[in-house]
Amino acid sequence: MIIAAVRSILTFVVVSLYLLVVGVPGVLFAMLTGAKTHLYVCGHIGVRLGLALSGIRYRVIGAEHLSNDRAIVYCANHQSNIDPPVLFTGLHAQMHILYKSELNAVPVLGRVFRLGGFIPVDRGNREAALRSIEAGAASLRAGNSFLIFPEGTRSRTEEMLPFKKGGFVMALRAGAPVVPVAVSGGRAAMRKGSWFIRPALVTVRIGEPIETAGMQMSERDALIAQVRGRIEELLALGPVVD
Repeated sequence: MIIAAVRSILTFVVVSLYLLVVGVPGVLFAMLTGAKTHLYVCGHIGVRLGLALSGIRYRVIGAEHLSNDRAIVYCANHQSNIDPPVLFTGLHAQMHILYKSELNAVPVLGRVFRLGGFIPVDRGNREAALRSIEAGAASLRAGNSFLIFPEGTRSRTEEMLPFKKGGFVMALRAGAPVVPVAVSGGRAAMRKGSWFIRPALVTVRIGEPIETAGMQMSERDALIAQVRGRIEELLALGPVVD
């Protein structure tokens, strides 16, 4: 427990300093030039630094289903706070994310998210959430891939929570394929409600894309059920063992 606490504190301190030292100039450069590629490069470096310090490793299985050539909605289950950084760096060179708007209050980070093309979702404001979905669909049509966590929050058990519909509406409106992603091992690294990060091996299994081109909005619930079923099948394969 003491070692986990020390590693966790060290990780938070180093990543926070990295965000200030690298993030602030990066934000200013993005604001002046409109460029954002450097934000992703710096983001990947920061994430890998944090994962290394905390002892988090990950394995990606099914990488042949990943693509940088077309816009995709990657749909993942959500076990812990480890999931977003692992998937951000493990799935796509410039992964955009639908994120909860509360993170905008985090100094520097919220501005980095917005300048990088991430889209905040205000879960307590339906009209604002709908505008975010429309913005996400437009970004997909522009060629940007997105990561969504349709459960909306971390599950405390092995069972997935009900899926929210917004990310699937976004995919349907853009005609973008949905790729199911199953994350195993994240809960062992960081349980909900805990700030301790424990060394762990996280398994990321990628499923085959589910095409949405030509699908109607009336098929939304069927799409959700299909994606959920695929993720459950991938989770049933279990994590990779060292």
